[in-house]
Amino acid sequence: MTKTLTRADLSEAVHRKVGLSRTESADLVKTVLDLMSDALVDGQQVKLSSFGTFDVRDKRQRIGRNPKTGEEVPITPRRVLVFRPSQIMKAIVNGEAPSGGGD
Repeated sequence: MTKTLTRADLSEAVHRKVGLSRTESADLVKTVLDLMSDALVDGQQVKLSSFGTFDVRDKRQRIGRNPKTGEEVPITPRRVLVFRPSQIMKAIVNGEAPSGGGD
């Protein structure tokens, strides 16, 4: 079973590495995540160098099919969150030495 990195884990890491109090660290993490969320809600792209890009895409209405019955069902329009990792992040995840410096 894999461990999940939580907001509390991030706050604790900031506390240990930066030296802010636990409360200040939690506030900092909350502020960063709130800023990212607000930007995405507003339709802005969130780009974190060497990490990746978060983007919101609009999906149009379309017809789907119920796999059990085969019945056609309309799928309502919606917004979806998309994450594209940077080349550096892809290399790190694959255990490779990252090359270059951009995304």
